[in-house]
Amino acid sequence: MISIVIPTKDGREDLELCLSAIAKQSLARQEETEVIIVDSGSRDGSVEVARAHGALVHEIPPHEFNHGATRNLGASLSHGEILVFISQDAIPIDEHWLQALVEPLHKDPEAAGVYGRQIANEDASPPERFFLDFLYGPSPRVQRAKDVSALSMETTLFSNANGALRRTLWERFPFVEDIIMSEDQDWCRRALLDGYSIIYEPEAAVRHSHAYTLRSAFRRFFDSGASADRAYLAGQRESTRALRSAALRYGRSELGWLMRSDQARWIPYTILYELTKMTGLVMGANHRHLPLAAKRRLSALPDYWEMTERSDRLV
Repeated sequence: MISIVIPTKDGREDLELCLSAIAKQSLARQEETEVIIVDSGSRDGSVEVARAHGALVHEIPPHEFNHGATRNLGASLSHGEILVFISQDAIPIDEHWLQALVEPLHKDPEAAGVYGRQIANEDASPPERFFLDFLYGPSPRVQRAKDVSALSMETTLFSNANGALRRTLWERFPFVEDIIMSEDQDWCRRALLDGYSIIYEPEAAVRHSHAYTLRSAFRRFFDSGASADRAYLAGQRESTRALRSAALRYGRSELGWLMRSDQARWIPYTILYELTKMTGLVMGANHRHLPLAAKRRLSALPDYWEMTERSDRLV
């Protein structure tokens, strides 16, 4: 059986599209599927939509939501040997998405997980389109890391917005619940260091992007930076060096793409946008030097920092 786990909150329209696309999936092996919804306080009818599509729905209060814990809860309620995680606003582009996502796990016993392509929505800004194409391009790849020094943005990339993993590997390595985000990349790091590989399969594609403002982009990357030492900066100096190299390559490539695609008018905003993201990431990576009030103000999830501070005082 394949279990599809979806955390939800007030995303009725997107969830309807997502669940409708899931219902149309075609599997070569004719495996059974189930959909598990963990909803954290929707008030827009998302729960009713999920139940109308036959999903098992488990409701939690909004304050209990945590990226890792909520997905662990959904997985614990499921029965499948393969766990598929998808965001409520990620829409499979065709009926072969699920087949493409899970088949590598059937074929390769050394593969711990598979993640698929994320294609920007039609109305996404050029910087967001380039960002997703840079991370999730058209070419498949296999990621490995023999030791900590091989951990980098490229090797630890994994996304539970559109990913699948073996239940046995989730049981050994459940998503951590003590970081603000990047719990999927932390999971990837642990699986890689245990000798497994991670597969990127672009044929398993979804439409999924965000309309970030400068403010929301800063906050998102601040939280990413705060979790980076458990993911793409876990290799310390080597990881930092790899990130700097990737950032320079990214910037040059993005500006060149804007010029070639007759979108040069976006260059001033793009420079500001990317500097905002990088500033957020760097400040997040150095969050231990910031007071609690600053972290709450800079983060997209201020309550996380309050709970972390309270937990630290109890230790």
